[in-house]
Amino acid sequence: MSPVAPRLCLIEDDPIMGESLADRFALEGFTLDWYQTGGAALEGMKRHSYGAIISDVRLPDISGEQVFLTAVEQSDFVPPFIFITAFASVERAVEMLKRGATDYITKPFDIGELVAKIRLAVGQHISPAPTTHESPIGVSQQMLALAESLPRIAQRARITLVTGESGVGKEVLAQYLHELGGKPDSPFVAVNCGAIPETLLEAEFFGAERGAYTGADRARRGYFEQAHGGTLFLDEIGELPQSMQVKLLRAIQEQQVRRLGSDKVIPVELRIVCATNRNLQSLVKEGRFREDLYYRVNVVNLNIPPLRDRPKDILWLARRILVQQAERLGEPTKTLAPAAQAALLAHPWPGNVRELSNRIERACVLSIGPVLSAHELFDDHAAAPELGNTGLPTLDEFLAEAERAFIESALAREGGRIAMTAAALGVSRKTLWEKMKRLGIKVPDTEAPGG
Repeated sequence: MSPVAPRLCLIEDDPIMGESLADRFALEGFTLDWYQTGGAALEGMKRHSYGAIISDVRLPDISGEQVFLTAVEQSDFVPPFIFITAFASVERAVEMLKRGATDYITKPFDIGELVAKIRLAVGQHISPAPTTHESPIGVSQQMLALAESLPRIAQRARITLVTGESGVGKEVLAQYLHELGGKPDSPFVAVNCGAIPETLLEAEFFGAERGAYTGADRARRGYFEQAHGGTLFLDEIGELPQSMQVKLLRAIQEQQVRRLGSDKVIPVELRIVCATNRNLQSLVKEGRFREDLYYRVNVVNLNIPPLRDRPKDILWLARRILVQQAERLGEPTKTLAPAAQAALLAHPWPGNVRELSNRIERACVLSIGPVLSAHELFDDHAAAPELGNTGLPTLDEFLAEAERAFIESALAREGGRIAMTAAALGVSRKTLWEKMKRLGIKVPDTEAPGG
């Protein structure tokens, strides 16, 4: 039985930050009491035993320092106490550390960082259960760990932020979240926030009535209405101008929109997944992204590592893309020559999964034979990988990958029948079965080792 997460006390007068923190800690399995004044929190401390206390330094009645010092005076034991502070108040927080407080975190901060501090303070270390099966988003350890958290997030989180470099697959992850948490026929609406002219943003997001602006010859629904009951994916949210950030925050908070040219309020119920390849914390510090919107969208942050940092996903993704291309072109699935696999593993992938997909798609279109060569994938010499560079897999690693790919290709040709695959490969059924087990290739439940 997993340990019960301790009860937390949050003292925060900002309704947006307070709600965001309450939502995130609930997702993490904590019970949290949220107080908006120091006085109310002190009364709550008399009634409840808290595992940790999180307090803003600036409160409307008394300061966070006064809450801490009063708690120290009133009790023989004060639980771990963590301050939320602006950079200008760091000295005050440090002074409280000298007097017994546990830690502090400066605004703007990533909520995940605060969660980690709380877990450390209360001695609760929860990590994803180990998994060995293939996930829909990757087979590397990083992607398997990410996949473990998605079902819970999809069912419980209204807002999620996906971060990562351009081309890593943020929209794919958003679609998977949608599939996990939505009805089969619910809408998925994807929006590139950086591609919409500023003058059209409000009409595109919230809709417009006929005659609301020049050229509006009919009433139209905005993205929020289109995504009602499903998922709204806001890609590159960091590109939104501040004027639109205010309106977006209001729509998220109130869960309703008003079309241009109308006084009618339209309620909307949807999941919002935001994505960016930029550092929103830095944009907040630079005054280019609203701090309140940052905390509203950053309730749960899912970071996708670049492809170069998860080499185990490269050939797995390549094989999936080859199958997709075969279906699109209506032809047998092409395979990768051993040299092509080595070239894929050695390439640094500055364009991430998008670059991998483009290279394979181009090679499938131009290639005449059933096997893709390294030259067909990297015929642009400037981008061709140097196989002697660091990052090349060891010989054992490459041989294992090549053997795995060859066996999987043979299994696909024989419809997954091990006996026929073994005969085609010139090995015994038992030898093939043992190789599949060693290489992590799924063995059909109906199959068993034989002579």
